[in-house]
Amino acid sequence: MVIVDSQIVMLALPAIETELGFAPGGVQWVMSAYLLSFGGLLMFGGRTADLLGGRRMFLLGTALFGVASVFCGLAWTDEVLITARVVQGVAAAVMTPTAMAVLMHTFAEGPERNKALGIWTGIGAFGATAALLIGGPITDGLGWEWIFYINVPVVAAVLLLGPKLLRKTPVQPGRRRFDPAGAVTVTAAIALLVYAVSEAPLVGWGSGQTIGMLIAAAVLLVVFTVIEARSDAPLVPLRIFRSATVVGGNILMAIVAMAVYGGALITSLYAQQVLGYSAVKFGLSTAVYAVMSIIGANVSARLVAKLGYKPIAITGMALLSGGLLLLTQIDPNGGYWSDLFFGLVIFGSGIGSTNVAASIASLTGARPEESGLVSGINNAVFQIGAALGIAIASSVAFAYTTGTDAAGLNDGFRAGFLATAVFALAGLVTALLLLLHRSSGRARTAAGAPEQKEPQAAPHVPVGH
Repeated sequence: MVIVDSQIVMLALPAIETELGFAPGGVQWVMSAYLLSFGGLLMFGGRTADLLGGRRMFLLGTALFGVASVFCGLAWTDEVLITARVVQGVAAAVMTPTAMAVLMHTFAEGPERNKALGIWTGIGAFGATAALLIGGPITDGLGWEWIFYINVPVVAAVLLLGPKLLRKTPVQPGRRRFDPAGAVTVTAAIALLVYAVSEAPLVGWGSGQTIGMLIAAAVLLVVFTVIEARSDAPLVPLRIFRSATVVGGNILMAIVAMAVYGGALITSLYAQQVLGYSAVKFGLSTAVYAVMSIIGANVSARLVAKLGYKPIAITGMALLSGGLLLLTQIDPNGGYWSDLFFGLVIFGSGIGSTNVAASIASLTGARPEESGLVSGINNAVFQIGAALGIAIASSVAFAYTTGTDAAGLNDGFRAGFLATAVFALAGLVTALLLLLHRSSGRARTAAGAPEQKEPQAAPHVPVGH
């Protein structure tokens, strides 16, 4: 539901802009308001799971998401819609890491959790596919309000079944104390970073706004680190980052998000501006990479139980790189089968594989009472990577556009695909250098104990049972 909501709105923006009378350029805040509150509060949202209980906070976040969805659909002015979208983002920042915390508690680290994370990734890809397939028809047939109303029956089902089906998660022992100073500084830093890179293609990477915000975000991150090092109850215990596996997995997750979101953006622009696809035709024709992502995630979840996540990460990044390099061959007079289909098939296969591998790596070794926090970090890193990927890919495409005709636009989009392929190749190097790194016996995990070997499947566990 969270992924559907972050994608489906893109297809309804023209209708929303017309009906609510947004000022020129203002409709982007329907997206930005959600993404900023979502990305900025993920670590804090994850921490609430550790201090107050994952199941409780997940259900509370889901209820808030449903209420905000209703107000989004009922919005009578642009200000009301943007405010409701901010609340939706806050709810999503609680829902996502707490849901993963429940999953981590339900399935023990090893083969069972790896398969569960594969299913998790596949469901996310299904959400992206559904957004592409239903966004256009719902907007055209029922009205843009219904892209928000469709959340209501899902929320109702979760609230009805959740208390019966979901396990309680352990809470951090001792006094439950929040870290308000840490929460404020890291939230502000992430929000500034995401906003700066999102606006950079419009105002310029060398503009005073972009540079100023990036410097401010860096300063806030330094202040946050100092606060956490001195706090008795830190929001993010710095020992978490002593594990090469956790650090490598999160770096890989950020690069995957850069390649995936950057590639998806350029695909959308090429299909609609060069090939002339409508929103509905675009959704139907490019859903192939989301379908392949579902398949890749489920296949990888089974293979990772036998081979471990490291070879899956390398294979997935190679597929992602190969698919994007193939897409650099787009032609202004091209077509779906000759220019998009095969590249998207390979690209989509890599999405599923790399998400599964990066998620497993970044969550390995987490303490049960800190599962919400590490989930929040994992999701925050993904959001930052997505913002960077979109901003850099669009900036490169704009810089290399040589005209307003199909050929001129195609030059820019080809360069944009090349930029995303560079992201993916950097991810492949990261997988080789960091995820193949064999720590010495002196290495410590996030839990403060000797780093464990990568979980492998027990011989008696049937894969995919």
